[in-house]
Amino acid sequence: MNNLVLLIPHYNNPKGLLASLRSIGRNEELDVVIVDDGSDNKLDETETKKAFQGIGSVLFIYLAQNRGIEIALNKGLECIIKKKYTYTARLDCGDVCVLNRFHLQKHFLEEQSNISLVGSNVKFVDTNGVYLYTLKVPEKDKLIRKRMYVNAMHIHPSIMFRNTIFSKIGLYPIEYQAAEDYAFFFNVMNSFKVANINKVLVQCEINPKGISTLMRKKQAKNRIKIILKNFYLGLYPIYGLLRSLLLYIIPLSILIKIKKIVKN
Repeated sequence: MNNLVLLIPHYNNPKGLLASLRSIGRNEELDVVIVDDGSDNKLDETETKKAFQGIGSVLFIYLAQNRGIEIALNKGLECIIKKKYTYTARLDCGDVCVLNRFHLQKHFLEEQSNISLVGSNVKFVDTNGVYLYTLKVPEKDKLIRKRMYVNAMHIHPSIMFRNTIFSKIGLYPIEYQAAEDYAFFFNVMNSFKVANINKVLVQCEINPKGISTLMRKKQAKNRIKIILKNFYLGLYPIYGLLRSLLLYIIPLSILIKIKKIVKN
């Protein structure tokens, strides 16, 4: 068993899952836990294991019915904690790894003992693989904390963290549907230091059928609740609230066009 595990939630996207697994380098040493969130059809385990070329094993967890990504992630983490892995990385179906992503992030955490969670820059594409924009996130803890009120400064599929954090903060919050990652990041930052690597280590797909698209208004509403929970009187929290309100109102197609203009 490796001391690093990759957690991937899956729901009705076997093609995306295979693409994600195939992107993992042959020299990467990690195990994979796939949590199927009540998909309509059972995964082809043989084909799925074959897609993974890294050095490690693949474990499947099946939920009897679709319960949402928050529950799926926590079911996976319960298994991971029980097996006593040291590090957990995240990836979503359809998103792919770049370079030696896991080696780089694990080495970073081994060298930076004061950092408990690390992410990276991310390249975004559409469902046809057409480049949209690259999101560069701040590297240092201090700036991440300030800007987190404006937007998540860690892209969920790009993160790796120490599993020791759970003894203090618990698992993913389940009361913020479609914004569980945002709440999770705040919980981590309230107790630990975080960072980002200034490299693109993940390519993420913007899917019109993805959670962030279909539940965008609920996500924005819950982000507002999270900001208020962690609020202090300052520029970033106030600006973050206003931004989340705009995200609640402005159509996604317009937002993507704005991001392409700003990022390019």
